[in-house]
Amino acid sequence: MSSAIALFGSSRRHGNTGQLVDHIAAKLDIEVVDLGLLRMSPYDYEHQNRTDDFEPLMKRVLNVDHIIVASPVYWYSVSPPVKIFLDRISDYLDIPELLEEGRRLRGKAGYIACTSIYESAPTPFVGALMDTFAYLGMRFGGMVHANCREGYSRSIHESEVAAFAGLISAPRNAVLKP
Repeated sequence: MSSAIALFGSSRRHGNTGQLVDHIAAKLDIEVVDLGLLRMSPYDYEHQNRTDDFEPLMKRVLNVDHIIVASPVYWYSVSPPVKIFLDRISDYLDIPELLEEGRRLRGKAGYIACTSIYESAPTPFVGALMDTFAYLGMRFGGMVHANCREGYSRSIHESEVAAFAGLISAPRNAVLKP
């Protein structure tokens, strides 16, 4: 089993992005966390929300090497549950007793799995996630995008998903051929 987790956020669990992330998870034998089912409050400068589901989830995330962020493209950005999760990582940068744990994100690999009606993922969407990974000291491991103008098709997207899964399951220093 890969040391990976998929963090999924969408309005439809079994919509296009849900099908994509389930396809990836089946290839890698990994857990998919539906962020929309968790009780996570938006970022709070006073940190009055520490009893919600965010910190227990982060403990799980910090115990893997590969973190897949799976979201449809919503107005050139990630879905609201993914945005809340990403914003809440600030807790691990702001709260003194969590800071050392937050530093454990350094060196981990961040990946993007997304769907849209476009041929490729919009630059602002990808850029925001890549910048987030870089800010956290994570390396960008790669991405998969599925054009779902006609819906998600497991057979049509098989080669893309297989190549993406290979990025995660390959040894870190492996040279992958296109």
